[in-house]
Amino acid sequence: MRVLLLLAVSYFYLFADAHVFIYHRFGDDRHPSTNTSLQELEKEFEYFKENNYEVVPLEQIIQKLKQKEEIPSNWIALTVDDAYKSFYKNGLPLFKKYNYPFTLYVYVEATHKGYSDFMSWEELKQTQKYGTLALHGYDHKHLTNTSKKEIQEDTLKGIELFETHLGYKPTSYAYAYGEYNQAVLEVIAEFGFESIVNQNSGSVNAQSSPLDINRIALVGEVDIKEKLKYNSFEATWIEPKIFPEDGILKRVIANVDPSFKTIKLYVTGHGWKEIKVKNGIIDEFVEIPLKNNRTRVILSPDYYTINTQLLIK
Repeated sequence: MRVLLLLAVSYFYLFADAHVFIYHRFGDDRHPSTNTSLQELEKEFEYFKENNYEVVPLEQIIQKLKQKEEIPSNWIALTVDDAYKSFYKNGLPLFKKYNYPFTLYVYVEATHKGYSDFMSWEELKQTQKYGTLALHGYDHKHLTNTSKKEIQEDTLKGIELFETHLGYKPTSYAYAYGEYNQAVLEVIAEFGFESIVNQNSGSVNAQSSPLDINRIALVGEVDIKEKLKYNSFEATWIEPKIFPEDGILKRVIANVDPSFKTIKLYVTGHGWKEIKVKNGIIDEFVEIPLKNNRTRVILSPDYYTINTQLLIK
């Protein structure tokens, strides 16, 4: 039985898994929940270097996906959200020192209106010499609570200002707050972005969609070796897909590989539990009250190989 279980789990490691990481602020102690110290950043960069990880542009991973080619498991892509001034002043010099490419997702309104904590258009122009600039929306909306028309208007305004001040249309998009659902994804995809990135832990492999790229957050002091253990688990979600109106998660339904007999289920605020799989189908009545307005429901065979459904109230 143990041999069969190991064979089942090993199936999901047949695909090489690259990792995409996300940062926000650098060397800015005022905001610990989104800050990475420069000592921590250099520690992580040294780990990549010493352990033969190759930091590549995100576009290189997306190109592999488009060509349906396997992605090397030692590839890493680095992304930065919001375009805080602390990246320009503190983080960028270290990226330049290690010659590590990056994708910087610009919160356009903050730059355009000159908010003091954010990079200016001129600083962005200087920054694009070393990495790629991409779109983080115009006014950083909570998109799951925004109408289709408002999402379209927000995205178009961001694109137009991007083109006016930087001279080209962004090819990648990151959701504000990492919040999205299938309806939001479909609206954003209408603009023809080559990639759309989320903030779900996991990895990127040949089965990944360029329009739903997992990114692992690196904030504060982290065990980078532990973060690199995360891989993507293949599962098709049927239920849940949206936050339940009464706040009770009643049922989990998904399709997974039929070689599994059990799988682990995680719900934010409730931890892990083991549930049954029958002929590749998960159909579990759970009746779990959701404690957080932002809830992750996760399926995993081993705690590290995961598939996440994000529910936003």
